[in-house]
Amino acid sequence: MRRVGFVVTEGYVPMGFAVSTAFEIANLGAPQPIYDIRMISECGGPVRTSLGFEVVTQELGEARYDLLVFGASMEDAPAPTIAFVRRAAAQARRIAGPCMGAFLLAEAGLLDGRRATTHWLRARELAERYPKIKVEEDRIFIADGPVWTSAGMSAGIDLSLALIEEDLGLEAARAVARKLVLYHRRSGGQSQFSSLLELEPKSDRIQKVLTYARTNLSNRLNVEELAEVAHLSPRQFSRAFQNETGQSPAKAVEHMRLEAARALMEDTAHPIDMVARQTGFTDRDRMRRAFLRSFGQPPQVIRRQARGPAPVEEAELEDA
Repeated sequence: MRRVGFVVTEGYVPMGFAVSTAFEIANLGAPQPIYDIRMISECGGPVRTSLGFEVVTQELGEARYDLLVFGASMEDAPAPTIAFVRRAAAQARRIAGPCMGAFLLAEAGLLDGRRATTHWLRARELAERYPKIKVEEDRIFIADGPVWTSAGMSAGIDLSLALIEEDLGLEAARAVARKLVLYHRRSGGQSQFSSLLELEPKSDRIQKVLTYARTNLSNRLNVEELAEVAHLSPRQFSRAFQNETGQSPAKAVEHMRLEAARALMEDTAHPIDMVARQTGFTDRDRMRRAFLRSFGQPPQVIRRQARGPAPVEEAELEDA
């Protein structure tokens, strides 16, 4: 059985407990429990959370852990807590710091020389306070060797699903996601910002167009097609769309195509040509140019970063 510990420190944010639920559900779906889930602290006993209630914890002791998760706290950790974090991390095969938990790991020196992320509101601060860390502020989660970090607290669920996938395989992680009423985990490289959330249209009419576009990316999605969905003339539609979203229809569609294509590149093994067709880029060259404009890297490089080295032939084709 894999021992998983959730390290609870003073001021622990209760949302962090949601991460443990994924492992609990994985146990419920298995013939026998897979994870031995424990709430732990340095000395054991009750620990006060940020909401004022207390959580009963076990003492860390000398046990070895397959995974230790260091959750977010609303308070800066004192020196004794940081020393405890270092000692605890040495007893684990893997460690994770969802959201502000990255600051605990950073203060303990556990992220030095590694890639990491955290909530976008504090990512710049993490980079400035700890210059030895390569902070990638627009990532859902990052796994750098045995050290995992994630964006805001809800992204901790994506991180936990990725850990379960690493342990038990893709289908097991998908089964847990379904029971959590979630779409299967967002890929680590996916942006913390959704293209639809950024647009925030004011009217149902434009929202309907965005929903249509998102579910029909393989279509041309030119102004005429989108205007028909909105029941407006192309000229009226273009003006209304720009006024409500601050973007042209073409730019908004490209952002949605890029978001979908990046997720497919990171989450699937589909050939680049197939990804380009499915997301409406038509061909790999057009998609490659869009990736370079927006991400500064071609699709295959982003796939390699998310999933490890690609086959030589494919990498050569993309980089040519």
